[in-house]
Amino acid sequence: MYTKEELESMDNAQLVGIADSLGIKVTQEQEKESVIYAILDKAAENTAAVEESPKRKRTRIQKKEKDKVYTVKGKDGENYDVTRGTTSEATQLQLFDNDNVEESPKDAKSEKKSKTEEKIEKMFPKHRGRRSKAELAAIEAMRKAEEQENASLPVENQDIPSPIVEEQETVEYPEEQTAEVPSFENENNEPEEGKTEETNNDFVVPEGYYDNEDSEDFVDDAEVERLKMQFPTPTDDTPSYELTQGVDESGMWTGDPCDGTDFFVVVDIPIEDNEAIPQLDMFDRPMAVPSNISPSNINEEETTIQVPGLPSIQEYDFSDIVEGNGVLEIISDGYGFLRSSDYNYLSSPDDIYVSPQQIKKYGLKTGDVVDCYVRPPHENEKYFALSTVRFINGRNPADVRDRVSFEHLTPLFPDEKFNICGDPMTTNPSTRIVDLFSPIGKGQRALIVAQPKTGKTILMKDIANAIAANHPEAYLMMLLIDERPEEVTDMSRTVNAEVIASTFDEPADRHVKIAGIVLEKAKRLVECGHDVVIFLDSITRLARAYNTVSPASGKVLTGGVDANALQKPKRFFGAARNIERGGSLTIIATALIDTGSKMDEVIFEEFKGTGNMELQLDRTLSNKRIFPAVNLIQSSTRRDDLLHDETTLKRMWVMRNFLSSMNPVEAMNTVRDRLVKTRSNEEFLLSMND
Repeated sequence: MYTKEELESMDNAQLVGIADSLGIKVTQEQEKESVIYAILDKAAENTAAVEESPKRKRTRIQKKEKDKVYTVKGKDGENYDVTRGTTSEATQLQLFDNDNVEESPKDAKSEKKSKTEEKIEKMFPKHRGRRSKAELAAIEAMRKAEEQENASLPVENQDIPSPIVEEQETVEYPEEQTAEVPSFENENNEPEEGKTEETNNDFVVPEGYYDNEDSEDFVDDAEVERLKMQFPTPTDDTPSYELTQGVDESGMWTGDPCDGTDFFVVVDIPIEDNEAIPQLDMFDRPMAVPSNISPSNINEEETTIQVPGLPSIQEYDFSDIVEGNGVLEIISDGYGFLRSSDYNYLSSPDDIYVSPQQIKKYGLKTGDVVDCYVRPPHENEKYFALSTVRFINGRNPADVRDRVSFEHLTPLFPDEKFNICGDPMTTNPSTRIVDLFSPIGKGQRALIVAQPKTGKTILMKDIANAIAANHPEAYLMMLLIDERPEEVTDMSRTVNAEVIASTFDEPADRHVKIAGIVLEKAKRLVECGHDVVIFLDSITRLARAYNTVSPASGKVLTGGVDANALQKPKRFFGAARNIERGGSLTIIATALIDTGSKMDEVIFEEFKGTGNMELQLDRTLSNKRIFPAVNLIQSSTRRDDLLHDETTLKRMWVMRNFLSSMNPVEAMNTVRDRLVKTRSNEEFLLSMND
């Protein structure tokens, strides 16, 4: 069938051909529009004339009965096919070819029931559901008695009842069983409703006539009598429910008494696991679920497998074999990882997983140095997991749990000086001049102000090696931010300290993250009473990194520095302090000046008054190759009276008074010439009168 658009696109010759095929008489002289409408009308008439095909009806799928083989035991054998009425007369076969046996007429099937069956129906009327075990046992006993009576009579006079299909169970269950489990067997074993029980001698199994004394289903008469006495005989008052035909659309029996006597309802109550439901806060973010696990069972990983018939098998436990350590970093979700210093405390494959329960048990914080045993990862796990904690920040875990937070410790002026001139192997003019004019104490907040190419990195290296040699109890960390890679390699090979570096080709957020975790580690060590020294090179580049990653506040200072960008660098530098009852954090940082950048000048001015020790380096001295290029007149330490003894303090006052009228070059030449001629600073001070 063509559409109107298709017909309009055709020429007159094609339209005439289509009209002729439909039996329409048209000519080429007629208008094209009239021919098109004639074709459409004829096609519509032909379509309406076609009769609709009848709809396909749904057919019901009927279950096909399968042939089954049954086993006969004694006289209890019965032909289930006959009982169910599934056999047809055309296919019925005799077991024996007996010409003397005459086929009984069709009306012979309606013989009277035996007296025993009538008695059974009277004593045990039909009701909804299955018969009880006691009723089945009583019925079986009555039938046995009738069979014994028939056995004493001649075979032709025996009254052989037709089998009544009832599901019988001769196994007695113990009395302690209180609930009877309903059977869900095929209900086709029951006789269909409305059918009368028939007897047909033609189809009785001949083996049923013979008694089998060895049958397992044999019931003792004394046992049957005992069961009869145990259960009461039904009376007229006994409620009975007659079966009524008819099933509603949902498959329910319309004659259901609805009193619970027909079925045992078994309800499967699901087990709800409240732990599997995620706990969310008011912003739909997952919350850390509080653990109900007792701390004593956290590290218990031993499990046993019990196989029936075999002794219990204990799984291998690898919990306390492999040792591990690292600096803890707690994630916002509550769990944490032990970061390795080999990867500058960043995420790596060597990380060790720490569960929230273990963090809560030991009171761990970000920055704690944990020495522990680890276990291999289980299935679907990626990292090694912490199993047993040995030490936390070098202390016993029981002692660390009740520590005071770093923010609540009492800061004091430095009162114990780092002796950087004791070991001859690390003593040089640079360390001796610093020890005299700008002594460094435990808890000092030192700032080395230097121009480019003045030897500040070499000076820091000398100071670090001197402290490491004379104070092995101090923990030294060299933090290099935005430095050159070759300097990082040289520093890690020549300095006896832990070197953590982030080179200039790394992003700013990595600079910030490394600096943050180093500071947290230092705080945790100080809380446990350790003396920590951080060498920072340089604080100017760290402030630049914080300025890059900080969100814009709208207030910009000179040089493009955000007003809030310097808050965290100040917090880093201000963490240096001497603790009242043991422990100290010393920070020796370098600040760049005269770099031609306004930002560096602003950063230096912000940190200028925050330190309590300042060491100025002069570019003029370095250009003349006078090292150390220290400006002795402008370098000093606040409250140096707490660090020097009285004799040294008086002699230093005299020396400063003598050098105050000199320029930096003259002052350094005067001091250096006399300093190199002596072995120690004490000898140098005694030679001042010469």
